Order: sequence, then C-alpha cells, then structure tokens
Amino acid sequence: MTSGPSIIRKSGGNNRSNLELVNSLRDNFSEAKRDYATANANANGNGNGTGSVNGANGVNGITNGNGNGIRSGTSTPPTPVEVWTERDGKVLYIPRINWQAAGLRDERNQYEITVKIFLLPGTSVNQREQYIRDALALASKELGIQTIDLLVASFPGISFEGTCEWEADKKNAHQGNLDEELATWQIFENLHNQGVVKRLGVSEFGSEKLSAFIKRASIPPAVDQINLHDCCNVPPPLKQLAEVHGIELNVHRDCTDILPPGTLRELLGSGIRGANVLADAENGGVGLQGNIVPQWVARYMAFVRDRGVIENKGYFAGAELVEG
Repeated sequence: MTSGPSIIRKSGGNNRSNLELVNSLRDNFSEAKRDYATANANANGNGNGTGSVNGANGVNGITNGNGNGIRSGTSTPPTPVEVWTERDGKVLYIPRINWQAAGLRDERNQYEITVKIFLLPGTSVNQREQYIRDALALASKELGIQTIDLLVASFPGISFEGTCEWEADKKNAHQGNLDEELATWQIFENLHNQGVVKRLGVSEFGSEKLSAFIKRASIPPAVDQINLHDCCNVPPPLKQLAEVHGIELNVHRDCTDILPPGTLRELLGSGIRGANVLADAENGGVGLQGNIVPQWVARYMAFVRDRGVIENKGYFAGAELVEG
C-alpha cells in the first residue's frame, strides 16, 4: 500500500500506532483506487472498468501507508485490482508504488532518519533477517537514502504496561524470549558494523530484561523506548541502569500488537471498507485465495533537525498468503 511522501507538521497527536497504521493503509487504498480508476477510464475511454485478480498461494504482499491517519470519508470506484496493485515475481505491492515521488526535499544531512521494525508474533528467527533487510530496503528507497540514523527493534510478546510503572517493570522481566531476541539482535549489529545503521535501539525493555540483554549483546542498544503514561514515572532501577550504560530512554505510545491477522484480513477483504483484494464469501470467492499472515511492519520517519518537524512519515508492512 503506497502513496507519495507526505509533509507532516505534527506528530499525529495521541493516536496509537496501530490506529495510525490502519487508517493510513485504508486511506492509501482509497486514494490509489481513485487515482488509477481515473487513469484506467481515460485509457479505456470510459469509467466502467471492473475486474479481479487471482493469485497463487505463497505470494508475499508489501503494503505502505503515509502515516497521516486522516480518513477521507468518501467511497471508492470499482477499480480492477490489477490496475492499482503491482506484481513483481512473487511479491504483490498493494497498492503499486510510485517511486518517482519518493525522496527527501533537502540534503540528507538535514534529517534524522528513524526506522522502527515491529517483528510480529509467530515469525521464526530464521526468517527475520530477510524481513529486516526487506523493510530497510523499502524505507531507504522511499526516502532516497543509504543510511539510517536510528534502527529500533520491537520484539513480539513484550510490553511495558501495568497499573503502575513498578508493576510494568516487574511483569516485563518475564516476557519475550531472550535467546531469540539476542539472535535477532545480531542482524541489527551486523547492519551497524556494515555502516548501514548508526545507532540501534530496543522497545519495551524494563530494567531486568535490559540488564540481561546488555550483558550478552556485542553492541548494547543506544535507545530504549518504553510505554509510559507519564514520562516522569520511569522506574528508578531502569533509570539508573540507563544512566550507567548511556542509554537514552524514550517515552512512546506505540501498540505492541500493531497488525493482528484479523485486522489485515479486514483491510484486504470485501467488507464495507475493505480493499477487495482477498477472496471471501461476500465477493463470491473472487480474488486472492488463502490465509493472509502478517510478517512485519516498519515505520520510517524523516525529522528535519533545524525546523523541528516531521517531513516524511509512513509505514511498510509485509505479509504472506498461504493455503487455508
């Protein structure tokens, strides 16, 4: 799911990332359908084109949204799926990407580029290197850059939430899988050693988990993003640990369950606000056959240092279509 770069003057308020992602993707579907419906009508001499696409099982999908999260509130014309999507081998881009509209407005050194990769539940460690490299390649191409200033890893099964920060820190110590996280972290370390990424970060690591992680990682994280309602309530053990190791603590409001399978199915299905890409009972079984399995989500952000604004912000998401 794609759109051209967007100019964003505000960070998006208090919307959590899953709401922002879903709204962005849905809007980009609608905009792409309208844009390509017009182009298709002009090419055919009328505006009545309809159609469908049937895909083989195992096809991978790449989606992109611009992060505005603004709902258009307008219906979309019946645009053939093959007109507003694009297939490249086994990869299907939903919608097709206009790479000519990509890139930053100013020189690269004017920006702080951050990419956060959400590794989703059920994905194997062995597959994650490909997911990470695919995500970075798409974000880099979208922004027209070669290096990332900060790359943040969000691992599945980890959160920093509770009735209070002390409780959140205590619960966090027993979440996730440290061995799998460290194995995945080696991929991030390799990217750092190759000069692709300048700084590395993690998300939702409390004091015990972060301490154990640092002891075994070759390159400790420079940033730890934690979900707090009040930035003044950082648990003292975590604050002290961060100070000792020079780790920057960032407060955020991202959702740890950013793209559940049911949500993606609804986005690509034939419901009232669906994209009509996947086959289901409501559309008579027309469209891509199989179950859609989300694999990863990446959020990219280009922050203009001297102006203090976010010029370009968006998402890419990867999923696999498998036999049901």
